[in-house]
Amino acid sequence: MVLFRRLLGDVLRAQRMERGMTLREVSAEARVSLGYISEIERGQKEASSELLASLCTALEVPLSDVLREVSDAVALEEAASLPTPIPVRAAGAVVASAA
Repeated sequence: MVLFRRLLGDVLRAQRMERGMTLREVSAEARVSLGYISEIERGQKEASSELLASLCTALEVPLSDVLREVSDAVALEEAASLPTPIPVRAAGAVVASAA
């Protein structure tokens, strides 16, 4: 099952690390407890829209970019979890024998 909160946490952590910021720095800038941000990054807590906006401001990344990255990650996980279709031969098709 695809969990949006886990993928959101992965994207937020990647954005923070890309900028070389610590949890403490993001916490101070966003005015959100360090522990809560850590839980969001680990996919254990859901981020409200207000909190997400604060985190994006602290990371200096547009909310739309974060949501786009999460959407792409969701699409990849969904595609990976789909069963592989089995090819079906058309009626009357002749299959060549290797013998």
